Amino acid sequence: MVVVALGLTALSPTAASAQLPASPQVVLAWNVHAQTAIYEVARQSPTAGTRSFAMVQGAVYDAVNAIAGTPYEPYLVAPRVHRGDSMPAAVSAAAYRVLLSLFPAQADPLRAQYDEALDVIPDGLAKRRGIKVGEATAAAMVADRRDDGAFSDATWPVGTAPGMYRLTPPGFVQAGAWYAFLKPFVVDNPAAYRVPGPPALDSAAYARQLNEVKSLGSATSTTRTNDQTEAAIWWDDYRQVEWYIKRGLAADHALSPLETARMLAMVDVSTADAMISCYQQKRHWSFWRPVTAIPLADTDGNPATVADPAWTPLRVTAPSPEWPSGHACYTSSVMTALREFFGRDNLSFSAYSADSGTTRHYDSLSSARAELIEARIWGGVHYRGATLYGDRLGSTVTREVLANEFGRRD
Repeated sequence: MVVVALGLTALSPTAASAQLPASPQVVLAWNVHAQTAIYEVARQSPTAGTRSFAMVQGAVYDAVNAIAGTPYEPYLVAPRVHRGDSMPAAVSAAAYRVLLSLFPAQADPLRAQYDEALDVIPDGLAKRRGIKVGEATAAAMVADRRDDGAFSDATWPVGTAPGMYRLTPPGFVQAGAWYAFLKPFVVDNPAAYRVPGPPALDSAAYARQLNEVKSLGSATSTTRTNDQTEAAIWWDDYRQVEWYIKRGLAADHALSPLETARMLAMVDVSTADAMISCYQQKRHWSFWRPVTAIPLADTDGNPATVADPAWTPLRVTAPSPEWPSGHACYTSSVMTALREFFGRDNLSFSAYSADSGTTRHYDSLSSARAELIEARIWGGVHYRGATLYGDRLGSTVTREVLANEFGRRD
C-alpha cells in the first residue's frame, strides 16, 4: 500500500490571476461543450469519459496558467506568452483542438462552437496569440496521450467457479477492461495502490454483505426507504451529478478563470488515475457482482446465504468485476480533490438528476462522499466492502496526484 502525505494548501488569489477577467464563463462553457461531445453525442461510458475530461481540462489549465504568468506548475507545457494575449481564445483553442482529436466525427458541431466562441473576441494580435497558446497546450496533450492504451481489445477474465466474475445482465457484454492498462496521467505505478480482497465465501462477513445488498438493493426492496431509492438513482445517473457539482461550486464561489481551470484539472486528472488503479484492482480480485452472487448463493458454500434466482438490483450493474467499486473510487477522488482545492470540507452544493427527477443538497463534501458509499448498496450493484475500499483507494490516489501536480511554482 502506498501512503503519501499531501502538502497542498488552500488556493488563494495571486497577482497574476487577479489580472484575469473575473468571470470563468469561457472555462465553464467549454466544460459544458466537453460534456456534450463526450457523453451527449459520443455516449462514452463514465469510465472512458474520465480520460477525455482529463485531456480537455489538462490542456485548458496549461493554457490559462501560461497566460496568467505560470503561477502554478504546468501539467505538460507552458507556452511562450505575451502581455495581453487573449485568455478566452486560448481556452477555446485548447478545448476545441483536444475535443476534435478525440471526436473527429463531431468536427462540424465542434467547429461551430469554436467559431461562436471566437466571434465574440475582438480580432487582432491578442486573439491570434491566444489561439496559438491554446493550440500548443492541446498539441502537447494529444501527443502525450497518443498510444496510451485507450480502447484496446482487452477483456475481463471470466470464470464459472463460485466467487469468480461472470458477465452481468442485461447485456452480458465485455466492456471497459482496457482502462486497467491505460497509461497514467501522473502516478508512476497504479498497481502499487492495493485494496484488501473480498471476504471468503464461507465467512460470516461475506454473508452479512451479501444479505445486506440482497435486502436493500433489490428492485422490489421493502427495506429501502424512498429517500434511499432516490439517492441510489440520483448518484447512478450517467449524466454524472459530479459534473454539475464542479461547475456549481465554480460559479457559487465566483472563481476566476485560472482558479476554475485549475480546479477542474485537479479533479479530472485525479479521477483518471484513480480509475486506472481501481480497474487494476477489479481485474486482480475479479469477484462476482451481487447480480450474479445472489441468484447463485446456493453454490457459495455458506449456510447463511440463500439463493434467489429471480433477484434483480434496483440499478443496472456495470459490466466490470466487483471489488472495489468504481463509482466509489471516482466520487472519493472528486471530493478529495475539491477538498484540497478549497481547503475545507464544509461546502454547500446541490445538483439535479434527470434520472431521479430531483435535486439533492449537501452541506459538506464528506456527507456527499458518505452517501455515495451507501447509494451503491441501495442500488444493488456493490457490496459494502467494495464501496468502502473504493472510497479509500480513490482518496489515496488523488493525494498522490495532487502532491505532484498543480502546485504553486517555487
